[in-house]
Amino acid sequence: ATGAMGFANLGILAAFARARRVPRRGFNILNTKRAPRGFYKGKGAQATGHHTKMGRYRILQDKLPKYVVPDLTGFKLKPYVAKDTPKAPST
Repeated sequence: ATGAMGFANLGILAAFARARRVPRRGFNILNTKRAPRGFYKGKGAQATGHHTKMGRYRILQDKLPKYVVPDLTGFKLKPYVAKDTPKAPST
């Protein structure tokens, strides 16, 4: 059984040895310089609406991000620390 596995491993190694070692042309990252005219890649952001027949953009409330902010009344900590604040002793 080990002899058959050895031949299989040699086949895989031989395939890697025959593999092309230089970059292939035509498989570059697609950007606006290498793409067809009118190509717009974007940044992966979610659309917040759609275009109408009249050329306007309609924002859909369901697609807008919803931020959940907790009630911070009576919260003792401040959002920023002043530069002249002394360092706390490390324990």
